[in-house]
Amino acid sequence: MEPGRAGWILLFLLLPALGAAAPGDFDPYRVLGVGRSSSQADIKKAYKRLAREWHPDKNKDPGAEDKFIQISKAYEILSNEEKRANFDRYGDAGESQGFSQHQHRQFHRFHDGFYFDESFFHFPFNSERRDTSDEKYLLHFSHYINEIVPDSFKKPYLIKITSDWCFSCIHIEPVWKEVAQELEALGAGIGVVHAGYERRLAHHLGAHSTPTLLGLINGKITFFHNAVVRENLRQFVENLLPGNLVEKITDKNYIRFLSDWKKDNKPHVLLFDHMPVVPLLYKLTAFAYRDYLSFGYVYVGLRGTEELSSQYNINVYTPTMMIFKEHIDRPADVVQAREMKKQLIDDFLSQNKFLMMARLTNQRLFQELCPVKKSHRQRKHCVVLLTGEGEKFAEAYEAFLTFAVANTKDTLKFVHIYNDQQPEFANALLMDEEKYRGRSAVVILERRNNAGKIAYKALEEAWQGTKEDNFILLDLLDQLRTDPGLLSSETVVADLNDELAPMFLIRWFYSTLDYISDCRDSLFHSNWREMMPLLSLLFSALFILFGTVIVQAFSDSSDARDSPPSGKEESATKTEKNDVSFSKESNSRIPKKGFVEVTELTDINYTSNLVRLRPGHMNVVLILSNSTKTPLLQKFALEVYTFTGSSSLHFSFLSLDKHREWLEYLLEFAQDAAPIPNQYDKHFLERDYTGYVLALNGHKKYFCLFKPHRLGDEGGTLGSCEDYDALQHAEARGKSSCSPGSRSIKNKLHKLSFWMERLLEGSLQRFYIPSWPALD
Repeated sequence: MEPGRAGWILLFLLLPALGAAAPGDFDPYRVLGVGRSSSQADIKKAYKRLAREWHPDKNKDPGAEDKFIQISKAYEILSNEEKRANFDRYGDAGESQGFSQHQHRQFHRFHDGFYFDESFFHFPFNSERRDTSDEKYLLHFSHYINEIVPDSFKKPYLIKITSDWCFSCIHIEPVWKEVAQELEALGAGIGVVHAGYERRLAHHLGAHSTPTLLGLINGKITFFHNAVVRENLRQFVENLLPGNLVEKITDKNYIRFLSDWKKDNKPHVLLFDHMPVVPLLYKLTAFAYRDYLSFGYVYVGLRGTEELSSQYNINVYTPTMMIFKEHIDRPADVVQAREMKKQLIDDFLSQNKFLMMARLTNQRLFQELCPVKKSHRQRKHCVVLLTGEGEKFAEAYEAFLTFAVANTKDTLKFVHIYNDQQPEFANALLMDEEKYRGRSAVVILERRNNAGKIAYKALEEAWQGTKEDNFILLDLLDQLRTDPGLLSSETVVADLNDELAPMFLIRWFYSTLDYISDCRDSLFHSNWREMMPLLSLLFSALFILFGTVIVQAFSDSSDARDSPPSGKEESATKTEKNDVSFSKESNSRIPKKGFVEVTELTDINYTSNLVRLRPGHMNVVLILSNSTKTPLLQKFALEVYTFTGSSSLHFSFLSLDKHREWLEYLLEFAQDAAPIPNQYDKHFLERDYTGYVLALNGHKKYFCLFKPHRLGDEGGTLGSCEDYDALQHAEARGKSSCSPGSRSIKNKLHKLSFWMERLLEGSLQRFYIPSWPALD
């Protein structure tokens, strides 16, 4: 073998070891500020202090996010004894895939005799070497829930789940980078989740391996299952979008399309281009503005569009976008560009989101067109035509539209409303006066607050659209510029009805289609971990069904061989069977014991009662203090008594005076229920957690949280003082306190039984943790 070739082969054999053996300068002890001999309690305290200080939601420093990631990574290594030992011995945590400790030591000895320029290899295996192009797309759990999910109703997101030491992630990186830049320029959202640092988010998204690509639209997640190439990713994002966003327009249907403005109550947009298919940029734009505009596409190279192009004098060689409002014979606005950019389209459409005289069909539209005044200089007045539908009111409507087009200003918005569709709104303004009955009326109004309070002034006479009516209205608007007190009347109007909302049957039909689509995707593409509960339920049902058939078959044959009983015996047998079946049904929820066994969770029984709890079992833990122990335990026993028949539930209590730190560490993972408090908050140590109940699943490492019932929500329950002895079948177990203090403490666990019902149903929110902390 040639020496040069042998050298290259040796180099490639050593490449995996090079990436794994280069630990870099990352020192978890230095990051947490602890010594190598520090105990786990010291490490945990240092981590909690630094995590609160550098949490991105609390610390606005530009480097807070990177610092928080380093702190989390350091704690992940030092909190695991095996990883900590590996780091102490070899300089890293020993997480490299397929690389043993013995090989690690051998390579270090080999590495000592040679010099390698690590920049030559460019291995982005760890956080120090990740591609910086992904940094601006990194997602965190709170950011995803509070911003990305709501934003997915305006644009689809393509999300990549990656991790350190992921060789497949390196292979898709060039394609991902190209597609991410292209789709972002078109208006799609891009996200990256690092599974090593955002395990909770990765688990929430259902990603059990890396790399994983998925799409998010309207809050719904869809997984990508094809080869990672540019065309497949573009098509995947395009398939996320609804299919009816853009209508193909020709000479045969353009008049019908543009005339639908009255039914849709939206301006209509036409894009003229020489592409045979609708560009993805235009589809994404249509999705973002679907609540305000209707979109049509004209392929100018297609036969059958000549009349349309000639009607509006279209340059077939330049993409053209037109917006049509109330008049379909001429566009309200036009833009032409050799290359349509997202920013150009957004600026153009945002200025033309409403008709010249839009109809108020829902409360959202009313709030946007007639915003609440913020200052004297930002006054916005709405001129409202209250009219009816049909030819009888057409002349008054056309006259008001002509007036609106001629007098449109930034401070004025002209709108109209149908009295029959919004009777409460019309009656509040017109006071059901006889002179307006069956006729149109004009009202000038200004919204004063979001609660429905408005100031207004109605024209003295009904609106007929005459020149005299125009002069009167114009004079009032001129006075309004100098005298805001002209709107002397005030009233409160209710929220408008949503006139264009789909009927219940239509909503139900679309929901059914979505559910069928989800089931189909789950059957063909789902992760089998997610499918196991469904498959288990299906096979259990089949087993029970066939078992019942077999047992019935054998019982029928044996009955046939026996002689038939007499009439009296038969009736007695039936009665006995009915009594037995009834007793079984009635006793299905009766507890096995006559008391509730509640044990204290301590460091002695912590491992057996939680950490090593059998799969499928849960420990329901009540948080109490020394001063609230007796009343809370009594109320807790009453609330959970009917659930003690389940062998998979265990009941315990935890002393807040002894283990506050353990509880606060757990609650940090329940961000929605107990956000991480600021370390400088003077009330932090005074936070009252008594009455909290945690359902802990030791095997799957998650918990559900019950927060105490707020006092005064239901006054009828505040004065009740249940007697615990009554439940124990008159057995003397001490007298329960009925003092006002015990009543308020007991009321903290009000509705705990309903929470327990939801716990057994599996409908409660789950908060996952990386590992159970020690109970010191």
